[in-house]
Amino acid sequence: MAEKTETKNTFEREYIIPLRRELNKVPSYKRANKAVKAIKEFLIRHMKVYDGNETNIKLDRHLNEFVWARGIKKPVTKIKVKVRKEGNIVYAELAEMSEHAKFKKAKLERRSSKASETKTKKKTEEAPEKKEESQEDKKEAEEKKASVVEAGKEMEKSAAKTMKHQTKMPRKPKATPRRMALQK
Repeated sequence: MAEKTETKNTFEREYIIPLRRELNKVPSYKRANKAVKAIKEFLIRHMKVYDGNETNIKLDRHLNEFVWARGIKKPVTKIKVKVRKEGNIVYAELAEMSEHAKFKKAKLERRSSKASETKTKKKTEEAPEKKEESQEDKKEAEEKKASVVEAGKEMEKSAAKTMKHQTKMPRKPKATPRRMALQK
């Protein structure tokens, strides 16, 4: 049931987690939630997370999607999971992914790597431009700030003026009288 490979401070195992018994304990509209909790409880028990804290169990995005793929009422009844423990944190991911899921995972990894590359490029391009501010630009920025402050003060004065000329709080309409028979 469990395969074990150990290294320095981390080790990996493969489990087939039975979920059917746990799913039958809850109503159908809570089953996918219970499946995720049951996976975490199973991993706490078998990976020896001594504090029993579920926040130390990290489920892979694709594992979660696989559990929820058939909807909230009919999640999978057993799942094969590859688990890695690093220190006190346990990482779980699908052991056997479908072709569609593999493609989707590769696509997301490419997208994230491209995004990180573009961020680093933008940071290197923007850095020299910020250093080349002249005194004229600084003066213009200060003038803009001053004009914004002045405009804010003018708006406050006009708002105070309109409030001064308004009447006091409007009265609430009287409640309609109720019949005595209904008040009992």
